[in-house]
Amino acid sequence: MSATRRANLPEPAAVAAFLRANPGWLAENPELYRMLAPPVRVHGEPLADHMAAMLEAARADASTVLAAGRANLSLSGRVEEAVLALVRAADPVAALSAELPALLGVDAVTLGLEAEIAGARVLPPGMVERLLGKEEVRVRTKGPAAAGASESAILHGEAAALARHEALVRLPDIAVPGLLALACRDPFANPARAAHGPLMLLARAAAAALERA
Repeated sequence: MSATRRANLPEPAAVAAFLRANPGWLAENPELYRMLAPPVRVHGEPLADHMAAMLEAARADASTVLAAGRANLSLSGRVEEAVLALVRAADPVAALSAELPALLGVDAVTLGLEAEIAGARVLPPGMVERLLGKEEVRVRTKGPAAAGASESAILHGEAAALARHEALVRLPDIAVPGLLALACRDPFANPARAAHGPLMLLARAAAAALERA
């Protein structure tokens, strides 16, 4: 390391002061654990926890690809169960909001249509096209700011506060524009691209269920 770069580094006392003032900072930046030398276990349980966190961060890199694959299989299986629930349901519109959240592992599922149908949320004309454009599925993360709050209320109703993460899925081959809106407080386990296939299958099943409702 050059002398100039060393001179620009913070003093150890400044680093220690920052960490004391921000005790949760390392937990929010786990990738840095791989760069730290582990403490000695004999100094007590807090340091033992620190060592465990470092080991966990080191293992994360090796398991990322396998975890993504397992998540994709998990979503596919969840969607299959949701499709079966729609097939069995006497009232598929009610089943979308009552049964599917638990089956899909999300906080809420809302059916939105640009028409008045019992059990569905009424969307303003053109909203489906504005939200999805030419896409069939859009997975997005929204911050806690108030921007877009009215849109969330239209899409999710009382579940709007849970929609920190959402997946919007266009309903195909129906008489009026419509979509499924999945709301979740936590990030979706699947990368957006990997989720497209299973979510489009869910949308086709929902559209078919609406046809017979």
